[in-house]
Amino acid sequence: MSVVDSQIDRRWDQLHTWGPYGLLVIGLVPAVATADPHAAPAKWYTGWALVGVAVVLQLGWHGIRLRRPGRGRTPSRTGAVYYVVRWALAFVLTWLNPFFAFYAASGYMDADETIPGRRWQRLGLLASAATVAGAQAGGMPFGSAVQWAVFAALLVANSGLQMVVAHLTDQEAQRSRERTATIAELERTNAALQQALDENAALHAQLLVQAREAGVADERRRLAAEIHDTLAQGLTGIIAQLQVVANTPDRQAAREHVDRAVDLARHSLGEARRSVHNLAPVALENDGLPEALKKTVAEWGERTAVRAEFTVTGTAEQLHEEVAATLLRIAQEALSNAARHAHATRVGVTLSFMGDEVSLDIRDDGRGFDPLALPARTRAGGFGLDGIRARAERIAGSLTLESEPGHGTAVSARVPLVRDDR
Repeated sequence: MSVVDSQIDRRWDQLHTWGPYGLLVIGLVPAVATADPHAAPAKWYTGWALVGVAVVLQLGWHGIRLRRPGRGRTPSRTGAVYYVVRWALAFVLTWLNPFFAFYAASGYMDADETIPGRRWQRLGLLASAATVAGAQAGGMPFGSAVQWAVFAALLVANSGLQMVVAHLTDQEAQRSRERTATIAELERTNAALQQALDENAALHAQLLVQAREAGVADERRRLAAEIHDTLAQGLTGIIAQLQVVANTPDRQAAREHVDRAVDLARHSLGEARRSVHNLAPVALENDGLPEALKKTVAEWGERTAVRAEFTVTGTAEQLHEEVAATLLRIAQEALSNAARHAHATRVGVTLSFMGDEVSLDIRDDGRGFDPLALPARTRAGGFGLDGIRARAERIAGSLTLESEPGHGTAVSARVPLVRDDR
């Protein structure tokens, strides 16, 4: 409960506690001022005695409210007895002097908090309205039919007004209860949401750790593939050439094999430098992904003497560094595979921005292969395509491979478009 709600409840409690005292005094003052000094003493004694009983009744009810704060505002049999006795005192006092109808009006304030049952509450309000209407009609007892007619009209007016007020009060109370229930439900929902966010943050942190570990494993596999497919094969060729030199007496033949060994060594050195360069996407330090891919494709074409073309479709956007680095490395590995295995004469690379996705397609017109035989190729040492797939899946992407012997190969990587918010 808010501070404002607490203050409102405290003020209502004070009104219900001290309101009957105030209404009794408001009725007593004009009643005494307008009383007939020559009236019978018994009437005076009766009036003052009833006022005293009313004060004692209020003090007793006040004591109950103090001892039982919750019971004081909850309908009960004790509350109903208090309401009936107070109404009877107010009715007799109003019979003696109409100004005591102010005290009878206190029944309007707390019928819903003292009388159990909605039907009995309405009956209590009707009884209070009858007392007030009797005073408004000129005081009781009535001396003419006109007074009775006026009383009936005033009773209907007072009762109708009270019923309308009671109905509106019930609606407001219902809305208040619904608001309280809604606030409580929102608090529970917020608590559950916060717990879910905390769990999601912990899961996200765990996934990042796993992703880093998977990335390290992928890099190790890629480096193993690079070493196996380039350096190891190059060193094997160098050893084979040198063995021929050692076993041939022909100086001319030995010279040719030495030259071949030197060429293989230079090529292996270049492959080693390229592998080290690919450990970090240096090409993205100063350029966006389209520019970096364009340079990469151009350099690859010059190095391999293969016609290579690069195309961008859609509206280019600045990608998150992890997405850009992943796509660049996928392109580098796909081109490397094309250079080593495809024997292609033409290669096309297309970067497509498609709303919520980015697609990278690498196509060549090389000799192709049977994709169903890919697992056997992997066991034999071909790490490239598995590395590409692992890279794409690590950022929630996917890889599609299409190839047929003699009809080239097409590799398509599709990843979510995550923008760089920096």
